[in-house]
Amino acid sequence: MTKKPTIPKGRRSTWRLKLAQPAQVHELKITLHGSKPPIWRRVAVPSDMYLSDLHEVIQIVMGWTNSHLHQFVVPDTQPKPTREELASLDWQARYEKLTMCRDRCWSDPRFELEETEDENKVMLSELAPAVKSKFIYEYDFGDGWEHLIEVVKIGPPSEGVKYPVCKAGKLACPPEDCGGIWGYYEMLETLKDSKHEQHNEFVEWIGGKFDPERFDLEKINAALAKLW
Repeated sequence: MTKKPTIPKGRRSTWRLKLAQPAQVHELKITLHGSKPPIWRRVAVPSDMYLSDLHEVIQIVMGWTNSHLHQFVVPDTQPKPTREELASLDWQARYEKLTMCRDRCWSDPRFELEETEDENKVMLSELAPAVKSKFIYEYDFGDGWEHLIEVVKIGPPSEGVKYPVCKAGKLACPPEDCGGIWGYYEMLETLKDSKHEQHNEFVEWIGGKFDPERFDLEKINAALAKLW
């Protein structure tokens, strides 16, 4: 029987132990895939921040509760081998060819996910070394929340600014366990329709009112400041 992964308790932050200003800062645009209009955040973080800490930053700025598994993904950009090409190779060469053509993934090793590398050993600057570098942050493999992350700026830190810091954003984070992006939009339609057969059920589940337009930059940065 396959061992079921569990969410480890406690943080494994490395950046928050550093008190000095970073030598370099990455500015990232984080967009929730499939959201229309886009649910996004713009955040500036130390370039030498480990992915394990970046995970914590994403959770805070987006509004998640860190209740599910996650991983960082750099999609493979190599052309996939054709059937004819694979057929011409022996089994060892075929295996090596297929192994090379796969996404690279990083996660918390305590999750024991297959074919993932340790996020505690890789810095953001290694994963995304240049402006326009892109990668994916996946959260909750059941609901399937994909965050598209792009480096929009790399440069020196601003004087007097504590990092990480959220600089801008738009729209509220969907509730946890609402069924992914499509389930989220179905929930919003149901909440707007008082005659819908599931309206009261969703109102009770959500705990009253839910404002999809809400984005509180001050609250987000206060939460970041508590951890870093």
